[in-house]
Amino acid sequence: MKKNKLAGMLVLGLALMSLTGCASWERAAKDFNSNINGGLNRVATVYDANGHVIRRYEGKFDVQADQYGNKVKFDINGKRVLIYNATVIVEEK
Repeated sequence: MKKNKLAGMLVLGLALMSLTGCASWERAAKDFNSNINGGLNRVATVYDANGHVIRRYEGKFDVQADQYGNKVKFDINGKRVLIYNATVIVEEK
């Protein structure tokens, strides 16, 4: 029984180690880090329909988008920002 348990743990460990080089694993690790540490240093630029910059936000924040793609939400400097029906490009610094 101990050998089976040890073999199972070894296989699980090797499987997890093989994932460390995957892009999806790196994204998951970055998401986890962002959730634990209150966000990442980012720049969010909001554009109107003609491509002109409406507003630019810089700071450490998490971004949430709704399932329909027409709302972006984040908190910056203690204030909640909700953006509806605009193009928002968020870049990590």
